[in-house]
Amino acid sequence: MSDLNLTILAAEEGGGQSNFLIPNGTFFFVLIIFLIVLGVIAKWVVPPISKVLHDREVMVQKTTEDNRRASQLRAAADDDYRKVMAAARREATNVREEARAEGRKIVDEARTRATTEVSSVLQQATEDLAEQSRAVMADLQNSVESLAAQLASRVLGVEVTTRTVPATTGQGR
Repeated sequence: MSDLNLTILAAEEGGGQSNFLIPNGTFFFVLIIFLIVLGVIAKWVVPPISKVLHDREVMVQKTTEDNRRASQLRAAADDDYRKVMAAARREATNVREEARAEGRKIVDEARTRATTEVSSVLQQATEDLAEQSRAVMADLQNSVESLAAQLASRVLGVEVTTRTVPATTGQGR
């Protein structure tokens, strides 16, 4: 037994006759464990990770497509906005021009009415003044005749009577 103990001791100390190029039983045992672990990983770990990666890639593609569509929609909305704004500006300009034209028309009508009223009032005032002038002239002529008769009576000392003269309209004298 002592030889056996010695061989075990020698094998434990590494002093045995093992060749590293020729694999021993541990290598095969570790290889089998490695292949089992590799199979377990391939069967139960890789598929969920692959599924998550695939889903993520699909989501990235969908997001890219959505961004492209959103960009197209934004460009279309910008074009529509510009068209609507241009139409609104044109309409506002037309409304403004119509309002200005209507305002000018109202001002011209008011000016025409005012000019007509002024002419009418001026003509009426001229006629009234002419009428008043004729009345004052007739009144003054009557007054002048009676005053002349009174003055002549005072100067001559005799009573001078006025003869009645038809009232003139101021055109004959």
